[in-house]
Amino acid sequence: MLLCIDVGNTQMVIGLFDGPELADHWRIATVAERTSDELALMIQQFLGFHGFAFDEHVGGVAVASGVPNVTAALRDMTERYFGFSPLVLEPGVRTGMPILYDNPKEVGADRIANAVAAYDLYGGPSIVVDFGTANTIEAISAKGEYLGGAIFPGIEISLDALFGRAAALRRVDLVPPRHVIGKSTVESIQSGAVYGYSGQVDALVERFQAELGECTVIATGGLADAIIPHSRTIQHHEPWLTIQGLRIVFERNQP
Repeated sequence: MLLCIDVGNTQMVIGLFDGPELADHWRIATVAERTSDELALMIQQFLGFHGFAFDEHVGGVAVASGVPNVTAALRDMTERYFGFSPLVLEPGVRTGMPILYDNPKEVGADRIANAVAAYDLYGGPSIVVDFGTANTIEAISAKGEYLGGAIFPGIEISLDALFGRAAALRRVDLVPPRHVIGKSTVESIQSGAVYGYSGQVDALVERFQAELGECTVIATGGLADAIIPHSRTIQHHEPWLTIQGLRIVFERNQP
């Protein structure tokens, strides 16, 4: 079985694949100070819920990470507890997708994994919207090339900045208010967050479509559920897109 780990700045998503099928998945907070031993203990506990073990069932580990400390800890964990090196999605790894960025080394591993999985599932041209600590939008050509994208602040860090700078405002649940025109401060913040971000995504996607032409639009990421119902451009929701892309990249790098 294959263990795929997507390390974001806020959360880590761990997926266990049995061939192409996602057998189970877990989401935990990203803590850069966790040691390789702590990570091994947590993952072994997750595996143990279903009767799996490191040495008996896991034959490969694939990692996409934007947090260098965690990347190093996962390398050490895999080598020590699994007995082999992980595949870390980084420059030099064969993805099967040409990266048409000015400097391909600048493209985050999660963005490449998303693009690989989106093209595998839906072909091209296609667009991926990933709702995470930073929101990213990726464009994939009809030929399966990574064309580039857009990056802008995620919903949670934008709200953190708002509450940190505006003393009179307090945190709210990220749910749609009763009305777009908020009748209270809480509803006004919810309106700005939910409808403001869905409008921002739609505006960017439509500009992408003006350059790409008609294409498929896929959403992923931990906060996608809050925005998708209010977007007019998102067509598909693939919550495990990044780890699916990791699985595909891992398979493309096997002998």
